[in-house]
Amino acid sequence: MLVLLAVVLLWWFGRGLDWARVRVALRQSDWRLIGLACVVVLVAYWWRTMRWRSFLAPLCKARLREVWVATTVGFGAVFLIGRTGEVVRPVVLPMRDRRVRPAAAFVTIMIERVYDFLAVIFFFALNLLWMRPPAGTAREFGRIRQGGMLLVVLGIGAIISLVLFRLKSKKIIRWFELRFSKWPRMPLKLKRAILDLLDQLARALSILASTRELAVTIGWTALLWGSIAAANLLVFRAFHLQLSGRQFGITESLFVLGFSMVGSAVPTPGGAAGAFEAATGGALVFLGVELEQAAAVAIVLKVVDFGPAAAFGFFYFLRGEISLARLRELTKPEAVEHAVEDEKIVPTKILDKTNLETVGMRD
Repeated sequence: MLVLLAVVLLWWFGRGLDWARVRVALRQSDWRLIGLACVVVLVAYWWRTMRWRSFLAPLCKARLREVWVATTVGFGAVFLIGRTGEVVRPVVLPMRDRRVRPAAAFVTIMIERVYDFLAVIFFFALNLLWMRPPAGTAREFGRIRQGGMLLVVLGIGAIISLVLFRLKSKKIIRWFELRFSKWPRMPLKLKRAILDLLDQLARALSILASTRELAVTIGWTALLWGSIAAANLLVFRAFHLQLSGRQFGITESLFVLGFSMVGSAVPTPGGAAGAFEAATGGALVFLGVELEQAAAVAIVLKVVDFGPAAAFGFFYFLRGEISLARLRELTKPEAVEHAVEDEKIVPTKILDKTNLETVGMRD
């Protein structure tokens, strides 16, 4: 189904394009700047690795090299099979570093997604406050600005929800325990998995209670998305993009980044194939870029944003550091469900098929 969706989106993206002009735009681009953009994106993956290790710190001490390997292999999987490849990262890390429990890896990826979502929408929305809309697009730009402000409100709501969960986590987990005891038909494994994830989430959110740890993770996030925006800007400069007679700047880069983020969230194979290109190209066309040139830029941006991770992931596969057969086995739905069950953290009384009794979660 997702493959069919990708085909439809790619068709929609490519319909009406003069591909000869797309090839001309590609040939006329400055590949030195594109190569530099790839290096900057690779640095961004390093910031992502450092941030993930910081997220894991309240739960366990993970080896930096193994976090790097899991990060690049994971995003290489996203590039190949789409957002469903997100499950690869939290599977690979415990497979390589036994100190990291699967539940800890999964829950920190969840927190990472929240950070990324909040970072992009805040950068995107704040950028709209001082960005000058292209000529003749004031009405459409006003709607985009309203959408950006709505996303900020949702983001603030998400932050408040996480803080409240952190403060009330014991009561919330206890409420779930009591509810589960009244649902005998609910699979025991699912009950244990949910309770363990909630407990691990509460532990991981301890960074919100530490000013230092919060500042560190926010700092890594700013470096990460600042690097991605800078890499995108290098690609725009490589294609000599202009707006109202001037070169694209960081403002335009952040504007396009917001649309690209939305497109990349579509779970189609090939790293949101079709959706990423359509969203990115649409943002560029809105800024006055010619359709064929916008298509060429979108294609190159896709390679720049995901290519470095895919290259490193392929390198680790060639070296035999990652077993493809083992990875396939561990990423099956039933294996993932089992992985997030952490027997050391589930309630301490015996769990049977008809009742869920607890004496509390480990502090």
